[in-house]
Amino acid sequence: MKKLSRIAFQIIGGANVASVLLMFFIGHAGWVDPTVWPKLSNMGLFFPIILAINFAFLVFWMLVKPRWVIIPLLGFIVCYGPVRKYFPINWPKDPPKGCIKVLSYNVWFYAGWEDRSKPNAILQYIKRQDADIVCLQESAENEVGSVQVDSILGKVYAYKDTAMHNGDYMTIFSKYPILSKEHIRYPSKGNMSCAFKLRMNHRDVIVINNHLETTGLTLDEKEQFQQMIKGELGGTAVTRTSKWLIRHLAEQTKKRAPEADAVARYIVYHRGTPMIVCGDFNDSPLSYAHSTIAEGLTDCYVATGNGPGISYHKSRMYVRIDNILCTSDFKPYACKVDNSIKNSDHYPIMCWLKP
Repeated sequence: MKKLSRIAFQIIGGANVASVLLMFFIGHAGWVDPTVWPKLSNMGLFFPIILAINFAFLVFWMLVKPRWVIIPLLGFIVCYGPVRKYFPINWPKDPPKGCIKVLSYNVWFYAGWEDRSKPNAILQYIKRQDADIVCLQESAENEVGSVQVDSILGKVYAYKDTAMHNGDYMTIFSKYPILSKEHIRYPSKGNMSCAFKLRMNHRDVIVINNHLETTGLTLDEKEQFQQMIKGELGGTAVTRTSKWLIRHLAEQTKKRAPEADAVARYIVYHRGTPMIVCGDFNDSPLSYAHSTIAEGLTDCYVATGNGPGISYHKSRMYVRIDNILCTSDFKPYACKVDNSIKNSDHYPIMCWLKP
């Protein structure tokens, strides 16, 4: 029995070592070029699963064989970078005086199809936040009307500008003068990135608002994904759906890569100018898009937030795809994803920045 027990523990230990190696490779999948290895670059989506498995091993060894806790602990140490990116833990600090508040929010056309007899909930939420800079994605006003947008937010923000590309809209509201805007050029049927130059305390600041390539999933396809997660599909259907989903997401990631490259080049070209980079990246914190754009910048959520910070919450696709980044000209405080408003398919993300 002792021999069998020893063999069993060796097998379980080997499985734990394998999970650590897998966690390491999946955690660094964001550095894989999607134009070369599109399917491999999407492996970061499975990181929370392998992270949970390694944590389960940690609990198991603590209860059964404490000496072997070293395996999952070393795993967390070796994978500190991706673990912190995905699930940061920070000591909370209140924003000091003199900070500016930045809000980024994919408003999903302000969910204008909801009860129009009442003031729009998303517009009312933005007004209550009283942020100094508000960057919105999917902000076409045809569902709610520009009159309502201006009547609710016009008294709070003296400056507003909108960028549009093939039916996709993004808007910036600012308490600081908006000097100019510039589209960051990359091939896309509808998505875009736009750089707005603001005059802030006698200094120019560039705010880059992004809405990168979407997953491209239709409502029916998202419904099928939900059924797969719930276990409502048969074995053959699960295999077929999962293979199609991996292939489809890989193609969208491949499209997103040159967009991220273009934004990163723009950031490098304007290095020396204070920058705030935010928006809907449509990809996970461990993706190529995030790693490429965030290089040399501070991820405000990783630096000051806590937990996974899920910002997309529809169709059982729970992931942080909305971000606020900044150059070293700013020190971030108290970045958070606010899940108190559910009218859009995204939650807003906000942060305080000390110039």
